[in-house]
Amino acid sequence: MDISIEEEKEKWLRECYEQGIENSEDHRSLSGIPIAPLYTPVDIGDLDYSRDLGFPGKEPYTRGVYPTMYRGRPWTIRQLAGFGTPEEINERIRLLLKQGATGVNLVFDYPTLRGYNSDEPIAEADVGSGGVAIDSVHDMEAVFSSIPIDKVSVSLVTCNPSAAISLLAMYFAVAEKRGISLANLSGTTQNDFLMETAITNAPEVIPPRYSFKLSCDIVEFCTKHASKWNPVSYTGYNYREAGVTAVQEVAFVMSNAIAYIEEMVRRGWDVDSFAPRLSFFFSAHNDFFEETAKYRAARRLWCKIMKERFRAQNPRSYTLRFHVQTAGASLTAQQPLNNIVRAAYQALAAVLGGAQSVHVDAYDEALCIPTEQAALVALRTQQILQYETNVASTADPLGGSYYVEYLTNEIEHRVSEYAAKIETMGGIVSVTEKGWLHKEISNSALEYQQALERGRLKMVGVNCLRVDDEPPTDIFRVSGTLEKQRAKLKRLRDERDEAQTTARLTELNEKCHSGENLMPLVYDAVNADATIGEIADIFRQEFGVWRMPLM
Repeated sequence: MDISIEEEKEKWLRECYEQGIENSEDHRSLSGIPIAPLYTPVDIGDLDYSRDLGFPGKEPYTRGVYPTMYRGRPWTIRQLAGFGTPEEINERIRLLLKQGATGVNLVFDYPTLRGYNSDEPIAEADVGSGGVAIDSVHDMEAVFSSIPIDKVSVSLVTCNPSAAISLLAMYFAVAEKRGISLANLSGTTQNDFLMETAITNAPEVIPPRYSFKLSCDIVEFCTKHASKWNPVSYTGYNYREAGVTAVQEVAFVMSNAIAYIEEMVRRGWDVDSFAPRLSFFFSAHNDFFEETAKYRAARRLWCKIMKERFRAQNPRSYTLRFHVQTAGASLTAQQPLNNIVRAAYQALAAVLGGAQSVHVDAYDEALCIPTEQAALVALRTQQILQYETNVASTADPLGGSYYVEYLTNEIEHRVSEYAAKIETMGGIVSVTEKGWLHKEISNSALEYQQALERGRLKMVGVNCLRVDDEPPTDIFRVSGTLEKQRAKLKRLRDERDEAQTTARLTELNEKCHSGENLMPLVYDAVNADATIGEIADIFRQEFGVWRMPLM
């Protein structure tokens, strides 16, 4: 430690206080990390470049997972798309690809994500809302009509494993019908059991241990048959949308991934056979430097976990690859055009933090599904960032910043402590079953909301700088989806080989408690025209319905 710098910093602070320059308010990041008015080498005095930073593409991957980062491999521009019928969203996807998107990010409506057919009474109000309606393999085929899935990476935002297993089976069935080998498909299934049991709960949820089991079945199946596919994406983004801090987001993600690795190893798989394809999904929230440091800390911590805890030998197992979406929770219905600015700053944080793919939220998403204009503005935001700002020209441009390195160290330390606490309580599945995880999320969300209501956190247009008589915003509306999906389901049931469908569903039902991987059975069922609701009903019947414990 350089004492002279420490002394000079103390002198400088005293002068600031004497002149009344220093604001006496307590400054903290959104995760509660104290923020000093200045950072110097003193604050990172024990930082060892080779041990803690290294070079991009080299351990500990703090500075990026690829040697030259975006100079050699630009981040994938992967905008979300999902609404209405499969035929309607096919048009939006083709528009985005034509306008320069480099990946597909498909989101499903609420009934689909929760495993209900569009014509079930419980689903009627939400069909085509928030995503595309998918009832059968024929719907999946319509979504990707004329889209080169052998050349374009596809992310299936499938969330809940009890639905994800059917949706991925449908996508694979579409590929094989086209003569595309599963081994040649590239993309990601979200497939996170916490989404089903802690975040996007359906009216009927299967218990955590069974949701976790189905999710691991997908990982195992893809390891065997789809070697380029990322079978799970740990959805820190959605945890963050539910109200957790940046530290909790990474800690939940790490604890979740550890549980999957332990289960796959228990099933007899070598860690290096599947770990390189585990992927991650993070939020980019408003605290710019904390978000950038969060990604750097997560990469370094993942490398340590894989190397030291699981003794992985393949360097690709050490690399944490992740997608980032700008924070939907930060979008405001008031003065919605301001959301363009918010999302641009958040996307910049993601890029400076080394994301592999990015989605920028459209400015009207607090009000509706994005209009075509809003979707194109969001796409252009990424393209301007990638082509015009020069931020992609050098790897980890904020590396070496005293503040960023301090935050990176502090976040890693806090994440490690938090994850260790989860482990002492039995791991991520256990704390979910007990309701501890839900309490942590709700407490954090409450603190954030109270900070907004009391004015400690400022949100332009909401609790400050409000404008009366705002001009109206165009609202995108989708109509007729329910009727169209009902008609397709009726036609499917009239025309399918009912005996074959029943046989495949019966086989799945009989094997639910066998302990074997259920993905091949689901694959056979969707190929026999079983619907997503019929398959999910079997899981609800055999595994039971779980109610979140209230603490």
